[in-house]
Amino acid sequence: MSLQASSSYAVGISSFVSPPCRVRQSPVIRAKVEPSEKSVEIMRKFSEQYARKSGTYFCVDKGVTSVVIKGLADHKDSLGAPLCPCRHYDDKAAEVGKECHCMLFLTPDNDFAGQDQAISLEEIRESTANM
Repeated sequence: MSLQASSSYAVGISSFVSPPCRVRQSPVIRAKVEPSEKSVEIMRKFSEQYARKSGTYFCVDKGVTSVVIKGLADHKDSLGAPLCPCRHYDDKAAEVGKECHCMLFLTPDNDFAGQDQAISLEEIRESTANM
C-alpha cells in the first residue's frame, strides 16, 4: 500500500515533516473447518431419533435443520459434546450439557414445524454447501 499526498494537501506542510510511515496490519485469518462426516452422521441419527421419541418435527426449511445438525457436530468435534450452535456462549466449555434452545425440534403446533422427522446426510450437504 503506498500513500500519496496531492499537491493541494501538501501546501503549508513544513519540509521537516517526515513522510508518513507505513503501518503494516496483520490480516485476520479465520479458518473454517468442517465437522467430521462421522459426527454429522451421529448428530443426524440422534436428531431423527429424538424427534420421533419426543413427537417433534424438523423445521419446514431443511436448511435450518441442516445448519443446526452441522453446528452440533462441529461442537461435538471441538468440545467433545454437541453444544447448541444457535446461541452465543462466553464460555462454551461451561455450557456443555445444558438445555438446547434451537429450532431443531418443533412441536406440531409451531408455525415453522414441517412434516418430517428425518433428514438425509445428502440433504444436510446440499443445504449447507455454500456456507
